[in-house]
Amino acid sequence: MKLKKNSLITKIWIYLIIFSITILAILWLFQVCFFDSYYEHVKTKDMDEIATKISQNYKNEHFDDILDDISFNRGVCIEILSNDNSIYTHNDLSKGCIKDNDNPVILNYKKNFIRSNKESVSYKVTNPKFKNKILFYAMKLDDNNYLFINTSIEPLGWATNILQSQLVYITLIVLILSFVIAYFISKKISTPIIKINNAARVMSKGEYDVVFDTNETIDELNELSNTLENTCNELAKTDELRKELLSNVSHDLKTPLTMIKAYAEMIRDITYKNKEKRNENLNTIIDEVDRLTYLVNDILDFSKMQSEVITLNYTEFDLNLVINNVINKFKSLNKYNHYNFIYTGKNKIIVEADKKRIEQVIYNLLSNAINYSETKKEIKINVIEENDEYKIEVINWSFIKKEELKFIWDKYYRTDKNHKRNTVGTGLGLSIVKSILELHKFNYGVTSSKKDGTNFYFEIKKK
Repeated sequence: MKLKKNSLITKIWIYLIIFSITILAILWLFQVCFFDSYYEHVKTKDMDEIATKISQNYKNEHFDDILDDISFNRGVCIEILSNDNSIYTHNDLSKGCIKDNDNPVILNYKKNFIRSNKESVSYKVTNPKFKNKILFYAMKLDDNNYLFINTSIEPLGWATNILQSQLVYITLIVLILSFVIAYFISKKISTPIIKINNAARVMSKGEYDVVFDTNETIDELNELSNTLENTCNELAKTDELRKELLSNVSHDLKTPLTMIKAYAEMIRDITYKNKEKRNENLNTIIDEVDRLTYLVNDILDFSKMQSEVITLNYTEFDLNLVINNVINKFKSLNKYNHYNFIYTGKNKIIVEADKKRIEQVIYNLLSNAINYSETKKEIKINVIEENDEYKIEVINWSFIKKEELKFIWDKYYRTDKNHKRNTVGTGLGLSIVKSILELHKFNYGVTSSKKDGTNFYFEIKKK
């Protein structure tokens, strides 16, 4: 496979190799440059532990055995000097320890420590016999006995050389393995991402039947695949609804325009002298213009909602008057005269909200109820008082299936997919209602049953 300079697989490969080289560099740094310092630190700490152990076991009946064990296993020279100048010695000279006759300075250190009355002291000296550095440690055991320990603090040269030689081979092996393993790891990680990207590229061209692979072992990739899968499904649904909207709107726009032109020509050429026919034709033109206005306003309002450019103008008003005003608007239109509007509101319902937008909500809910009335042409509007809220209900005699209720507020959605001329609207009315109520942060919903019809409701706080 050809690797691109800035491709994901190349980047991951390079980063993993850099990581491996960094680890090796750190290993070399500590192994070669700081090994002596670290060894000295470990030996110093070891001397503290030895001195503590000897002090704790000083009066133990097996003290001799304990000293032999410590001297041999820990590689130190141990001396216990008394005020009467008696010396108790455990030496392991093979480890590079130092004796008094090797370095008179050590003897002076011992004498000075005894006279100083200090509890403990440590310092470094050079063994003149082996030319190695020695760590010397002194501790006061009691008023008559003093402990002196010394040990080499230089690592064995041959051991260091072996470690460094071994490190060269380890470095070569690790580098080779890093190149190989890094390549396969980068390929393993990048391959599913490349697949997801290719599928997303297909989706960007408007092909929504693409499938995103979600069977990876990496959780984040599975989540990304699921997210893109859901996005693809939503885009497919939106595209389908968009096509349906275009079909519906084009039909609803073309028909009234055709009728307006036809009736205008009829008035001009035929009925301009007949007052009754002329007025009838003019009323038809006015109705079609109202239909166009309704469609255009729906589209404009929804565009504003989507762009979030609408700001709410809160005022106190009587919701009862608003509802009656909307009902009267429908009653004033001849085509709605045969609908029975049953309103059970109170005399005064004082609330605080954007009056214009709440009026639009009620108008859209009534319009939707009228458009989808089925068994009888009766629309109920209820206002129910609940604690500190009013619940407004708009009920018609239609039925919406349970599986469709969750989509009813979506833009462009219609429960009746077969467009009808007498069903006015773009499919945006309820989506506009939803946006307005959510801007107000009002609760809303819909219920439907064959027995009680469909009930659209929202709640508004009392003032």
